[in-house]
Amino acid sequence: MTDQATDRDGHLAEQLLRLTRRMHRVNKRCLKDSGLGITPAQSRLLRALAHYDRPPRMADLAARMEVVPRAVTTLVDGLEESGRVRRAPDPDNRRVIRIELTDAGRAALASLRDARRQAAQDILAPLTAEQREVFGGLLSALVDEPGPH
Repeated sequence: MTDQATDRDGHLAEQLLRLTRRMHRVNKRCLKDSGLGITPAQSRLLRALAHYDRPPRMADLAARMEVVPRAVTTLVDGLEESGRVRRAPDPDNRRVIRIELTDAGRAALASLRDARRQAAQDILAPLTAEQREVFGGLLSALVDEPGPH
């Protein structure tokens, strides 16, 4: 790889990091503006819960979110206190506890989706429809590419 290509890749890496930080700031602001009183981590847990056909165990959530189980316990505690999730015994094994979304959790998830959509619109505002299409394809190539993570 040439020095010029290395410099170009370094510049792209810096731009990606800056975009990631900007996305976090905009998402955090939209989350705050939503009035839900949910932290970004709690938002992430609610989104993870939505991907399961049946309520998962905390260990399943921890694995999906790539965090330690104790972190999930703390998030579930807060969301349970606000009535957005509940712990429920597994019907097949009483020793297993599963985490279920409540109606309040599903409503919060819908509001979170709206907030994320607004954040995306804010970030993508400078792009034309065609540029957004190209950008989406490029992101898919990067995100969906198999390899070490």
